[in-house]
Amino acid sequence: MAAASWYHRDISRVVAEELLAKAGRDGCFLVRDSESVAGAYALCLLFQRHVHTYRILPDDEGLLSVQTIQGIQAKCFRTLPDLIGAYQQPNNGLVTPLLYPVHRPRQAADEDSDGEDGQGSGHAASAVPAGGAGVGAWLSAPIAGRTHISQQLHQRLQEQVHSSPASDFMGFMAEYLNHHLQLDLEALRHGHPQLRHLSTALVTACRALHRQIDFTLAGLETLARVFDPPMSPRSPAREQGLLTSDPDLELLLNKISTVNHLLSSLEKKVLKSLQETVSRHNLALPSVAAAPPPAAKPLAVQSFEVKVGKSQRATLMVDVESGTVAISKRGGASPEETIPQDKILQLIKYQSVQSKVRLVYDREPQRSLSRDFIFPSARKREAFCQLLQLMKIQHSNLDEPDLISVYVGTWNMGSTPPPRSIASWLTSRGLGRTQDETTACIPHDIYVIGTQENSLGDREWVEFLRASLKTLMAIDYRVVALQCLWSIKIVVLVKPEHERRISHVHTSSVKTGIANTLGNKGAVGVSFLFNGTSLGFVNCHLASGSEKTHRRNQNYSDILRSLVLGDKRLSAFDLTLRFTHLFWFGDLNYRLDMDVQDILAHITKKEFEALLAVDQLNLEREKNKVFLRFSEGDISFPPTYRYERGSRDSYMWQKFKPTGMRINVPSWCDRILWKSHPETHVVCNSYGCTDDIVTSDHSPVFATFEVGVTSQFVPKKAPGSGPEPLACIEWESIEVIVKTASRSKCYIEFHSYCLEEAQRSGENTSQSCDIPGFLKLGWSAKHLPVLHPILPDLEYLGDQHLLLSIKGVESCESYGECCIAMRSMIGSMAQQFETFLFHRGEETGSMRGWVKVRVPKDRRGTRERLYEWISFEEEDAKPAADATTCPKPPLQRLRSRPRSLPEPATDYTNPAYFIFEGVP
Repeated sequence: MAAASWYHRDISRVVAEELLAKAGRDGCFLVRDSESVAGAYALCLLFQRHVHTYRILPDDEGLLSVQTIQGIQAKCFRTLPDLIGAYQQPNNGLVTPLLYPVHRPRQAADEDSDGEDGQGSGHAASAVPAGGAGVGAWLSAPIAGRTHISQQLHQRLQEQVHSSPASDFMGFMAEYLNHHLQLDLEALRHGHPQLRHLSTALVTACRALHRQIDFTLAGLETLARVFDPPMSPRSPAREQGLLTSDPDLELLLNKISTVNHLLSSLEKKVLKSLQETVSRHNLALPSVAAAPPPAAKPLAVQSFEVKVGKSQRATLMVDVESGTVAISKRGGASPEETIPQDKILQLIKYQSVQSKVRLVYDREPQRSLSRDFIFPSARKREAFCQLLQLMKIQHSNLDEPDLISVYVGTWNMGSTPPPRSIASWLTSRGLGRTQDETTACIPHDIYVIGTQENSLGDREWVEFLRASLKTLMAIDYRVVALQCLWSIKIVVLVKPEHERRISHVHTSSVKTGIANTLGNKGAVGVSFLFNGTSLGFVNCHLASGSEKTHRRNQNYSDILRSLVLGDKRLSAFDLTLRFTHLFWFGDLNYRLDMDVQDILAHITKKEFEALLAVDQLNLEREKNKVFLRFSEGDISFPPTYRYERGSRDSYMWQKFKPTGMRINVPSWCDRILWKSHPETHVVCNSYGCTDDIVTSDHSPVFATFEVGVTSQFVPKKAPGSGPEPLACIEWESIEVIVKTASRSKCYIEFHSYCLEEAQRSGENTSQSCDIPGFLKLGWSAKHLPVLHPILPDLEYLGDQHLLLSIKGVESCESYGECCIAMRSMIGSMAQQFETFLFHRGEETGSMRGWVKVRVPKDRRGTRERLYEWISFEEEDAKPAADATTCPKPPLQRLRSRPRSLPEPATDYTNPAYFIFEGVP
């Protein structure tokens, strides 16, 4: 069907309103896909500076109709253009006729800097969906429209030819599109769905494949007959395939199936034949199954030289296996004091002195004692703290862990096989914030490996990783998931003892190459539950080229919108809110906006701060364009791209192409970021790159994390015969500011794993739009539901979160979502909260309110988590003695503003203060 400029496909509500605001005339309109109903559309219309949104819904027969005001008869249309044409007339139930279509912005061509994307437009013109009936309605178009279909498809084929080596095959397809597609369309229109002409074109195009398969089959069958002559007669299908001059597709599929069967069974056949041969000659075969699995390597006792007081020297000996810390004076033969792990009460890291730590422990007859130690470096302090944390975990009597370690790695392999050893990558050694040698070989609970331009086969790559980890850690890691998109791969491996704790595994992929149809760029993702904690991992390869910042931002938005991960009940929420912890990494391809010679000079002097100030990813994050509210470790390693292959001594920043020389400035293309629910525990312990893996022009990057997790809660108090006391979540008020030009009434949806089902509020009780482009909404306690969690225990509720979504009453589309931690809200008095609203990767508003979580008196018991005994303290602070519970964190203030922006007003009613920086 003919392209229509007013159909904008899957743009967000915010983007649609911005386009209409720029157009600025009453009667401006556009159509986008509905966010709330699959297969439906949203008609967005500007009138008197406000955007009115009408849903276009298909019925059971695929006919489309607009939901308008009551009293106006709904009209049905077969195609979307017919509907739009009818509503360009007055008195049809809209606030104004559709007068001025708002055109979809044209995207610049997305030619990859490495030449792998070929040429073509970033987005082809938007094909107008004909209606809910799909192909049936498409075929109802007139002959002229169907001729345009052939032209449009042929144009798309031309765009792909430059990036495809199969020019002969493309020729067959071009012939089909030019001369035979219309014949298949006519046949389909008359009820014949066989697509006979397409089948003929494919048969012709695949003749070379027949010959190649015949050749391969002959060799495989010959090899099979060598080991099992009676069982491998020449197949009738093969004889027929060799004799026929016009093979059909069914025969081709049979041949492919035969190749698949032979390849999968040949190894077993050869093994069985060899075993029988050895058995006949009375030769002993070693039993592979009898070999015992390698035992995990015990950790050796680690020693740390420290300074105590002003000048005294001492040695700390950490024995993880026995669970003790010994303190010896320098030169002393025996320990001055040995502290069992169960006597260690608290470990306090000083922020003012990065190498200093305070150890608080029980010592009779005194109740407690604290001692300060200064390590040679912050890195040594972190190694000491990690060992003590590991000691606590190993000697705890918990059935389920409170804390796990997660390794995340990303590497653009440059379409080259890896070296024999990748030990430095998997043990976080190299440049930047790396693991100390005392902790480098401590195995992590979960390894997540993301690669781009990985030329290895899927199985070959997974087995290579498992073998590498087995050599390093003496642990046979289990595969949780593998997801691939062309050469983009993500592998998740887990310790064997954690395999039973993994559930609800989901995988997904998104293409963002040319026209979002090629998978050379895009993302792969994996999500799962570790006991009660949801984890998400996304590995992506975004558009390359220094000038493609906007395209990379769009790639991120497309991935965020299209990845299908996590709980399906939360599919309406922003992807970044669906998980307790979300890790996003890969070759993000953001570059440095600086002259290449200046960049090289700063790298030589290790002046990374000057380079990070012009890093495109940092700049785009500061503008709230991408990765809103994500975190990233401090970068203290040189740019990881573009090195000369074979060494790490120099950057190859010049690249010669047929179109001329291209400059690829050294950049931190390879990054690892994360986002977690509020008041959860996640600590980045290392972030760096290797300096000895040189097969690619990218260096592998690694990051390790200490992640707090929750388990299935088991109440300590057995249920009695009487009614169980209930906890309740009571809202006193909620106030919201959203960025919208709509005047729609709204309601709030409440989701949480601690609720039996989602709840919703009534309509907002107050509403104002004094400032153009913003809508302020309010709810009183009367119109907000009282929520009853499924369990009333404080220990359980302290780990729970509430997800809230602001939705329009008419469109049921979200204006923004947020996450609120319940831990700070527990108490007899109402607590205030403030948070941002997100939708499809954009910041769309803010919310604040008052809420209290009431817990029955007999259910207020709790315990300290294993990660809560380590804290941060300023130099002059003193540790709290006998603290039974952790203090509540202070109310989180809204985001600090970049220094380049003026300070906003401090009035909450000013939306510019509340959330939108620089918005008048």
